[in-house]
Order: sequence, then structure tokens, then C-alpha cells
Amino acid sequence: MSDDHTHVQEFFGSRAADWDRRFPDDGPAYAAAVAELGLRPGDRVLDAGCGTGRALTPLRAAVGPSGLVLGADLTPAMLRAAVRAGRDRDGRVLLADVAALPLRSRSLDAVFAAGLIAHLPDPAGNLRELARVVRPGGVLALFHPIGRAALAARQGRQLTPGDLRAEPNLRPLLAGSGWNTTAYIDEAARFLALAVRAD
Repeated sequence: MSDDHTHVQEFFGSRAADWDRRFPDDGPAYAAAVAELGLRPGDRVLDAGCGTGRALTPLRAAVGPSGLVLGADLTPAMLRAAVRAGRDRDGRVLLADVAALPLRSRSLDAVFAAGLIAHLPDPAGNLRELARVVRPGGVLALFHPIGRAALAARQGRQLTPGDLRAEPNLRPLLAGSGWNTTAYIDEAARFLALAVRAD
């Protein structure tokens, strides 16, 4: 396991037990972001870096009982928190690295990723792996329940031109990784970038 993986597991593992209590009001923002994916009953969707599984319930509601909902995360403690919250009833949770997903190529219709991109050790390579498992025309949502400036303020840092989520950086990163950006929203109440899997 790389040092990046160890750091991510340590960071989130120590926070997993009270993660949902720290951010109790994010549910509506997750539901609204999931709605932007345009999922249909029967679709197959992955919550990449699912954490405590806060997106699994709205994802299940969007794809219905005939759809497939998967949640993948690198941190066992986060997945245990998802199970304790009962969210594994809405989707199957997997201990998996987004760098090497245990999924067939083109097997999904969509990927939802909340707060994931900042924690990717190889953003271009990891986004290519997400593209691998999504059919052409499938959708990716990169989401955070607050915008970049609000998140930076919460973390006590300044926004910099090199911020990976800044639109001038993110659009070419996605394009080089098999995705065509279709929407970019960065406002106080949310960050959401939508992209379609290229042919």
C-alpha cells in the first residue's frame, strides 16, 4: 500500500465514527447532486470514495430496486460506519481502491464521487480508471457539499491557482482522462462538476 493510501486511511479512519455527526445537514445537498446525474430505474452506479455512504440512499432512490448501487472506499472504518448507519441496505459496500476497481470495463452507467478528487494520489490515472468502468455516454459527478472557497475557509487555507478543482485545471484533467465536462458549478453551497464518458 502506498504512503498516500496509508495517509488517507489514517485521516478518515480516525474520523469515521463521528463523520456524520460533524456534517449532519449535508443530506439534501447529496440528494440534489444525485438528481443532477439523470439516473433512470435499472441503471448501475458507483459511489467512488463512498465514505459513510451518505449518497447510497439517494442513489438507490434514483435507480430503483432493479438498479445496482455500489459504494467503494479505501478506509475500512468508513465502510463500517456506513453499515452501522444501515446504508448497506441501499447499496453493496466494497473495500476497494479507485485506482484498481474490481469491476468489468463499461459495466456502469454512472459514477458519483463526493470529496474524492482532492484525495487521489494520481488524479489523471484514477479518473481514467473511473472512465474504464463506465460505458460511453455514462456520467461522472464530482461533488462537494460546499464550494471551493467555503471549504478552503473551513480548512484555514487560501485558494491557489493550482487547485485541482479550479475550472481551468479540472476541465483539461477530465478531458485527458476520458471525460467531457458538461457542467461546472462552484458556489458557496456546493461544488459540482459533471462529465460524460467519451466514446
